[in-house]
Amino acid sequence: MVLSNTTLGTLIVTINTSILLISLPSIFRGLGIDPLAGGQSTFLLWILMGYMLVTAVLLVTCGRISDLYGRVRMYNLGFVVFTVFSLALALVPSVGIAGAMEILILRLFQGVGGAFLLANSAALITDAFPAHRRGMAMGINQIAAIAGSLLGLLVGGVLSSLNWRLVFLVSVPIGIFGSIWAYLKLHQEARQRESVSLDIPGNVTFALGLTLILVGITYGIQPYGKSVMGWGNPFVIGAIVIGLALLGWFVAIERRAREPLFRLDLFAVRAFAAGNIAGFTSSLARGGLQFILIIWLQGIWLPLHGYTYADTPLWAGIYVAPMIVGFVITGPLSGALSDRFGARAFSTIAMILSAGGFVLLSLLPGNFAPLPFFAILAFLGCAMGLFAAPNTTSIMNAAPAKMRGVASGMRATFQNAATMASIALFFTLLTLGLAQNLPAVMRAGLISNGVPATTAASIAGLPPITALFAAFLGYNPMRTLIPAGLAAHLSAHETQTLFGTSFFPHLILPAFMDGMHLALWISAILSLVAAVASALRGKRYIAEKTS
Repeated sequence: MVLSNTTLGTLIVTINTSILLISLPSIFRGLGIDPLAGGQSTFLLWILMGYMLVTAVLLVTCGRISDLYGRVRMYNLGFVVFTVFSLALALVPSVGIAGAMEILILRLFQGVGGAFLLANSAALITDAFPAHRRGMAMGINQIAAIAGSLLGLLVGGVLSSLNWRLVFLVSVPIGIFGSIWAYLKLHQEARQRESVSLDIPGNVTFALGLTLILVGITYGIQPYGKSVMGWGNPFVIGAIVIGLALLGWFVAIERRAREPLFRLDLFAVRAFAAGNIAGFTSSLARGGLQFILIIWLQGIWLPLHGYTYADTPLWAGIYVAPMIVGFVITGPLSGALSDRFGARAFSTIAMILSAGGFVLLSLLPGNFAPLPFFAILAFLGCAMGLFAAPNTTSIMNAAPAKMRGVASGMRATFQNAATMASIALFFTLLTLGLAQNLPAVMRAGLISNGVPATTAASIAGLPPITALFAAFLGYNPMRTLIPAGLAAHLSAHETQTLFGTSFFPHLILPAFMDGMHLALWISAILSLVAAVASALRGKRYIAEKTS
């Protein structure tokens, strides 16, 4: 009962982490918003990343509250909160900017429910299963955790092609079922300790510090003044510096607190520390992979092969399915084997294989053949599945029973924060690649198709983030960028070329590949760092056997 319900909870949360990556074109069309208009990029980024930010910030707090007042009780609350706000998202009454703002705010509250679900899933499984069966159970749960984030792309592609509200509505029946099932069937409650109070100073400094850092990262990948990125923006610099200072203050508070939020003493356990370092660096390596794949498929490869922009979300979801299959194959198997042989060998080999998968992906041409692409994605999925369950089991085995909620929250916080940082890193590399190479190519392409040189230079001088968002959303921005009066004087051939499905992908492809190659090589290096951390975790360690 615990395994099936927590797997369902993990699945619904992680699907909603990625489902909007592929559904945003349909959502913006439904709201009547031009995502490429000035100022709209802020809505795009916050609708995507606000949910992840709230979840990342609250995970440790939710885990600590659950340790104190009952994991099942807080898990049930998370299911209810998540379901209520999923329904509210599906029923937003407004359109235009007001509708986008409503979705943004409701996604933040939906993230609160997601934080309670994620913070408690691994802890409840660790409570319910003996040590010799946890790897198998965690393997099944981790299929939901990572495959859910991949499945979100497929589900989003299918549902957004029908109606954008279904993207949010799909969570409601699952949430209702899960809420009722958890309430009726999960009875394993932690004993409430009335004399213990929540570490308020620790909660406040941690939440503010991490929020400022993640907000700074979000605005850092947006244009600032004449710069293509905002990393020189005083607000971004100030947010990150103050955020880091607050986290430093948080560490000082935790060292003196009687009942700290962040159990720093857990890092004295080698298996816990090494497992979290490996988990953080692996998430940093793969967190932005979905972002790259969506741009590559939805904005470039599929249009080049004759798919209409209306159909690209569905087919982009289908094209990433081999990664899900690979993960499903190896996830439970590695979990079960790690019960017998420990996590070190499996997690280390998995990260070495992941590094190889990123290198192989970087060797593909931009206009790739499908079969090698599918094979590499399946290979990467197998490597991720091989790593996830052993590493998570190793971390949770190292935590004493009374700390499992906060340990699970700490583990998930590292993973979610690394995912956001990874998206920002990949976004920065792609934008810099476009800024360096795209303007000249775009100017020449426009002039060769009848656009006057002055207009072509003006369009080519626009921020590269416009081109990146267009590719990400599966749009041809030429319909927006070329003035209607000018378009009326172009020949039929020129109009067909400029506004067709292949002109913009051909323009963006070389610059995109430059940035993507660098991002994938960095991911390969980070995977090797995760492999080293995994190898250093030591022999199998189970806290209750040493207490």
